[in-house]
Amino acid sequence: MDRATQVAVIGAGTMGSGIAQVAAQAGHPTLLYDARPGAVDQVLGALRKTLDKLVEKGKLTADQANNVHDRIHPAGALSDLAGCGMVVEAVVEDLAVKKKLFTELEALVTADAVLATNTSSLSVTAIAAACTRPERVLGLHFFNPAPLLPLVEVVPGLATSTDLAARTADLMRAWGKTPVLCKDTPGFIVNRVARPFYGESIRIFEEGIADMPTIDAALKGAGFRMGPFELMDLIGNDINFTVTRTVWESFFYDPRYKPSITQQRQVESGRLGRKSGRGYYNYTDGAVVPTLTVDPDLATAIVERVLAMLINEAADALFWGVASAADIDLAMTKGVNYPKGLLAWARERGEAHWLAVLERLQADHGEDRYRPSPLLRRAVSQGKSLS
Repeated sequence: MDRATQVAVIGAGTMGSGIAQVAAQAGHPTLLYDARPGAVDQVLGALRKTLDKLVEKGKLTADQANNVHDRIHPAGALSDLAGCGMVVEAVVEDLAVKKKLFTELEALVTADAVLATNTSSLSVTAIAAACTRPERVLGLHFFNPAPLLPLVEVVPGLATSTDLAARTADLMRAWGKTPVLCKDTPGFIVNRVARPFYGESIRIFEEGIADMPTIDAALKGAGFRMGPFELMDLIGNDINFTVTRTVWESFFYDPRYKPSITQQRQVESGRLGRKSGRGYYNYTDGAVVPTLTVDPDLATAIVERVLAMLINEAADALFWGVASAADIDLAMTKGVNYPKGLLAWARERGEAHWLAVLERLQADHGEDRYRPSPLLRRAVSQGKSLS
């Protein structure tokens, strides 16, 4: 796909507008469509300010900024997208809504146009099933903010052509992104493997082992840029809870992904995080920011428990062929800024150590939630590493 090919993005929210900016910066004429009146005009106004800041910081020249802005045009109707070579959907995470949209799109675009979904947790195969030519449908999961975070999960559905997945990965590289190829399974790589970062941290809190600031401080001390409760507040508790519940349900209620009542109550009370002014922490003016000193032994216990669950999830993703070992580690460092790849982290301390942590947790709790991955057990028994 050359730079003259027109790209369309549907949905002018945070993700959609970010993807449109990425496409425009790569040189493509870009259409942005949103069913909400005035939404695209608001985005273009905000984009102008963003580009001006990039000029001030020396990231873009004034001409480059003007060219990016001028490449993005509002689409007044879906029918305006008929001539586009690629359409990326970034609407609400609702399977029925997405399937209806793809049915409409297929009737509008040319036979060789690529149809992509930015879904973070829904089945690409199920979305593609709404089309008569599902071989041209695939997942392109960008990470927020799309112009800044390099990772894109390229997710072929069951019927997606192998050639299309490879070509689209090359296109993402041309856009300056870091693509990883992954199987169409719930949560793909990142939203599956990262679930214990949130879920196990909440369990530690619920069990009374440590409070939220202590858990956040312990994990930041291990190299994570943000603690899990800070990060959930930034993402939005409603969004994070929905992804957790979707992955849990999609894996037929596997206890490893079970949502927490603690987070459900946050959502029910409207404590969604930074965007609502209150979440696990208080973001209103004058709120006291907690300061503390974490006991080193407690910090070690917290980190080992969460990290053991993360490593186990990465090992299980590798066991089930979700992605290669290299792409799993790349996804976690480039998509959610983990300090190092989880499989590499496992190798540093030794797989036997992490297996022992999981077996102890399983014995203490009596829950299948803590069952070690068969691949982790096999690696230890054979004296091999996971990667």
